[in-house]
Amino acid sequence: MAVAQKTTESQGTETIAVHSPLNGELIGHIPVTDEGEVAAAVERARAAQPAWEALGVKGRRKILLRWLDLLKADEDKLIHHIRRETGKVEAHARLEQYAIQALVLWLYHNAHKTLKRERRTPAFPIVQRVYVSYKPHGVVGFITPWNYPFLLAFIDLLPALIAGNAVILKPSEVTPFIAQYGMDKLHEAGVPKDVAQIVHGDGRTGAALVNYVDYISFTGSTEVGRKVAMRAAERLIPYTMELGGKDPSIVLRDANIDMAATGLLRGAFENAGQACVSVERVYVEAPIYEQLLERIVHYANQMKVGKGDGMEWHMGCFTNEHELQRTERHIEEAVAKGARVLVGGERRPDLGPLFFEPTVIVDVDHTMDIMKAETFGPVIPIMKVKDAEEAIKLANENAYGLSASIFTRNLKRGQELALKLNCGDVGINRTHLGIGTPSIPSGGQKLSGIGRRGGPEGLKRFVVTQSHIVDTLWGQKPDLRIADPMTVRMIELLVRLRRYIPFL
Repeated sequence: MAVAQKTTESQGTETIAVHSPLNGELIGHIPVTDEGEVAAAVERARAAQPAWEALGVKGRRKILLRWLDLLKADEDKLIHHIRRETGKVEAHARLEQYAIQALVLWLYHNAHKTLKRERRTPAFPIVQRVYVSYKPHGVVGFITPWNYPFLLAFIDLLPALIAGNAVILKPSEVTPFIAQYGMDKLHEAGVPKDVAQIVHGDGRTGAALVNYVDYISFTGSTEVGRKVAMRAAERLIPYTMELGGKDPSIVLRDANIDMAATGLLRGAFENAGQACVSVERVYVEAPIYEQLLERIVHYANQMKVGKGDGMEWHMGCFTNEHELQRTERHIEEAVAKGARVLVGGERRPDLGPLFFEPTVIVDVDHTMDIMKAETFGPVIPIMKVKDAEEAIKLANENAYGLSASIFTRNLKRGQELALKLNCGDVGINRTHLGIGTPSIPSGGQKLSGIGRRGGPEGLKRFVVTQSHIVDTLWGQKPDLRIADPMTVRMIELLVRLRRYIPFL
């Protein structure tokens, strides 16, 4: 049931069995890549990278567009892979595909402009010219999770590729085949096999990858991310971490009640709550609290949970037992401290081994894990607050700072309040779209991570700057002095002029 089970084949190769969370059936086995094989893969990537870089951004972007066309032509198979390995409903699986489509098209139209050489202001105008060029790191490694195995495998890998890096992907052993499918399509589109590689295995394979690459991008838990960051720091290689979240949503008294209710349910129950940007706690201003609860219960009772085909299903199942058990512990602890379950709260074994009801819980407070620790399940805890200021204070108390949302009719006030939240992105009347909008950066603060993905900021993390200072030597003579009297007078003049003419 989407739990990695290690086996050893007769030849001595260690493998991991992968099962579908929908019904427990065996999907297949993956080999465990050992450290020696990881090191060899990095060396092959390092040897192949210069030719890939020499192709140029415009050459590389054509290949990514071809990859997108190949996926689109076979999209039913892509959706099948995602659903079989994760237990998602069709609508949620298609969101992964749509987000990657949007990313590829943004990169196609913007990467060459973002990474082109820039001309800057020199120290001495006329006689000097200065430029900033962007160069790839070399070999970039990616350790990606199981909850969005297609989206999170390629949302960072594609910008690294188009920036001229070679890439090595280590997907979760729980959901490896969708990443393999996407990688195979990259090769079919024209990316050389040594430029884009995949290594399978468990935490040992991921640890080995950190030991050899030039840059590491990790998406996963805060606990593991801290270990990856420590090893990267020992090697003095750059890294980015997209980690956990306990994302708050604030509903103001002027909100559209029905739109807020359905928006919160979508934000909390998409992918059965197994999203780092899920709505995991809700603060509602007192005047509309009871009315909002009534509408949330009304809509929650209409949700269709199951594994059927089609876009009408609202929620699938957990991907593994570990997350289900943690969700149950959080609910039980909250109820023991006085919380009430209004909707759901139980397993659905009639649907499959990892199905759980969408759950609405109230009378919660910050003494409960369900309001403090990441749950990663289909639970929406709701707390009444006096006003927006109390909601902001409570939202910021948490150790995480990834995403947030505010529901209000006053869009200007919503944006003003958003600036008071300590997190990487805030949606006004909408959740989840930070990571799904390729033109803007998203990422966490505090325990939610380091760095940004998306937009020019996310693309430029996969390059290093190199500055070029070009001196024409016009009007200059050989001189051992670092500055002659004329140079000093020129500097003094420039200092005075730059008070008023900044581009000099």
